[in-house]
Amino acid sequence: MPEQPPRSELSDFQKGEIVALSASYSAREIGRRLDIPHSTVSAFLQRYADRENYDNIHPTGRPRKTTSRGDRYLVRSAEANTCQPLTQLRLDTNLDISEQTIRRRLRENGISKHKAVNRPFLTAQHIAARLKWAREHSDWSIEQWQSVIWSDETMVRNQDDPRKKLVFRRCNKREKYDPKNVQPKSGYGGASQMVWGCFIGDKLGPIVFMDSSITKDVYINMLSGNLLPFIDILHADSQTNVIFQQDNATPHSCKGTKQWLQGEAEKHGFSIMEWPANSPDLNPIEHLWSHIKQELHRRYPDTWHLKGSPNVIRSILKERIHKVWWDIGPMLLANLVESMPRRIRAVIDARGNVTCY
Repeated sequence: MPEQPPRSELSDFQKGEIVALSASYSAREIGRRLDIPHSTVSAFLQRYADRENYDNIHPTGRPRKTTSRGDRYLVRSAEANTCQPLTQLRLDTNLDISEQTIRRRLRENGISKHKAVNRPFLTAQHIAARLKWAREHSDWSIEQWQSVIWSDETMVRNQDDPRKKLVFRRCNKREKYDPKNVQPKSGYGGASQMVWGCFIGDKLGPIVFMDSSITKDVYINMLSGNLLPFIDILHADSQTNVIFQQDNATPHSCKGTKQWLQGEAEKHGFSIMEWPANSPDLNPIEHLWSHIKQELHRRYPDTWHLKGSPNVIRSILKERIHKVWWDIGPMLLANLVESMPRRIRAVIDARGNVTCY
């Protein structure tokens, strides 16, 4: 990239003339008389007033190797391809500077390397469907969202502690790798438990432990024995206009499940929400699962180190998850439901793409 030509400086004669004329004329008039931009005259007079000397102050240290134009080009190139390494960015910009200088220039502009966030892959069809769904529900009130039964499954592993371990240590390798400062990483040799749950408004629904692969028949049997009785209880408690939400996992969205749900919806008086694919950020129960896993390891620190066969560990996990689930308070559930307008707005603002949720 060509370097920007150096900016011309005032000569000693021009500086003397400006000082002499400043007693009688404004900066604009001096600039007109000497054919110099009045902004240059103003800046010079300000420096002269501050230092009482019009000699240039020569900067100390090594000269800066990039111009402001080069810095802007560097920033644009980094933002155009955010995944490229520094080595590739240096080759693409063809600037005669080191990678360390590139890193400093980017940092001066508030740019540095960060770990990319994990989000589901979205195709153009997914994005369009998410945006359409968000717009269709953008005028829903909190009362309408309180009529939705939010449901989902999650896998709980005893050796997956979602909490970050922060330690006090000095910045050296000896302390960095001291066993007391290391968070163990599973191989994986523990046990896992599949869990299904749901909630509506500020009321918890049933939690179900599933010990086999979730097929269409397993899923239908689970809903029949748990979801339908919960909906009947809601009706008995004067809850009307119940809407059941589920994602588009294959056991949920296959033809057999859809037909069964439609039939039961007519019998038990509920409707089924159409759901855009790959949209966990729109389902508040995802945050409930995160809470469950955090609380599991906070309340039972030995969960990671449970001993025994997978069946024994699963039995302990079920007991602990069950306690954590039924200790969830109504305030947490209400706050999750009240987040729905913000989630909808985030999807619309992102034009259907990924959001912060």
